[in-house]
Amino acid sequence: MTAATPVQVPLVTEPLGIWGSFRNARRNLLELIPELATRQPIVSGRTGKRWHMVMDPDCNRRILKERVEDYPKSDVTKMVLRPAIGESLFVAEGAHWLWQRRVAAPVFSHRNISALGPVMTAAAERASERLDKAAGRAANLHDEMVTATFEVISDVTFSGGEAFDRAGVHRAIDAYIAETAKVSLLDIIGAPEWIPRARRLFSTSAMREMKRVADEAIEARRAAGHAGVPDLLDLLMAGEDPKSGRQMTTSELRDNLLTFIVAGHETTALTLAWALYLCAFDPEVQQKARDEAQAVLGDRAATAEDLPALPYIRRIVDEALRLYPPAAFLSRSALAPDNLLGREVRPGDTVMLPIYALHRNHLLWPDPHRFDPDRFADPKAIDRYAYLPFGDGPRICIGASFAVQEAVIILATLLARFRFAPVPGRAPKPVLILTLRPEGGVWLTVERV
Repeated sequence: MTAATPVQVPLVTEPLGIWGSFRNARRNLLELIPELATRQPIVSGRTGKRWHMVMDPDCNRRILKERVEDYPKSDVTKMVLRPAIGESLFVAEGAHWLWQRRVAAPVFSHRNISALGPVMTAAAERASERLDKAAGRAANLHDEMVTATFEVISDVTFSGGEAFDRAGVHRAIDAYIAETAKVSLLDIIGAPEWIPRARRLFSTSAMREMKRVADEAIEARRAAGHAGVPDLLDLLMAGEDPKSGRQMTTSELRDNLLTFIVAGHETTALTLAWALYLCAFDPEVQQKARDEAQAVLGDRAATAEDLPALPYIRRIVDEALRLYPPAAFLSRSALAPDNLLGREVRPGDTVMLPIYALHRNHLLWPDPHRFDPDRFADPKAIDRYAYLPFGDGPRICIGASFAVQEAVIILATLLARFRFAPVPGRAPKPVLILTLRPEGGVWLTVERV
């Protein structure tokens, strides 16, 4: 293995059948993807029910934007996520989704995201202090990045709220993902949603407790208010649908805040962990990024205002999101007949966008498995629907700019101060359950610069 070809997952080269699909899905959803998906624009098959994997930009635009109403999120996606985040933005469909999106969109304006920059800078400083204590030895950078990004999302969601048990919420999220996010055999064969999945039946106590804690924090904020820079809870509580005037209830606020907490720390932590792994894997890229960061920052931590002056570090983030997209597999259910590249799509078919395969497709990316941040030197040269780390269309991730700002701030701060190197024999394995995690962690040696 060389710096040019960082770790990847061997994809499927022969039909799996129902039992093979179940076995692989339980172990790693990436192992459902046929290797053909990295060389063709569409692959179709049948495993209990008909399915299509789509890697064509024009078809992706059709599914995610032009006919989005005909391709709602799959039943499996909703079954996995509803117990945790209810009918929030990520799960809701139609009019219920639309009014929530209209309320939430202003919350994630450029102005509001920039105003939250100091929280990200402070988290970068604390991460730097922790790594300073680890200097001279190996550390699990995935765990470190989870700590840093959970601090950020906690501070920008329930800032100053002693009523909010951050550690308890974190434990509940991890337990939920570990116990319920894995695909069941009933999911593979397309069994209807009303047939219970046993593992998910026994995972509700931690989620109930997490929701109770969040509800109490919201009600405490309603009663006492909040001084200082408005956080996400303040902004959502004040928001209203400009068309109907509707505001979110406590349960709607809670479900959306839990969505932001789950998505807002997990995905950014993964982006940072994979980016640090890639920098350790390619010392030349790491040094170039360090030179840029040191020239801009000197001895201080990065801020939101520094982002325009850190273009190379932004490219590293973009390339990490290409090679290891946290949301590496999107699944939709076809509601209406369609035709995708000559393939008949029937109502009820599962239509998948395997983002991991899309981002490594030989028809779209030269030498696709190679780590090369300079692919993003001219973002306009990349087909918008060939690169989908945050999805696209009306349901594009609402927190994309938040995540990128946070990732660049933390990555620039750490690369300016530390040198990272791989630990022999400890290469991470990309494993997709709900998100694309590095199995075994991202173990790197840490040295002060």
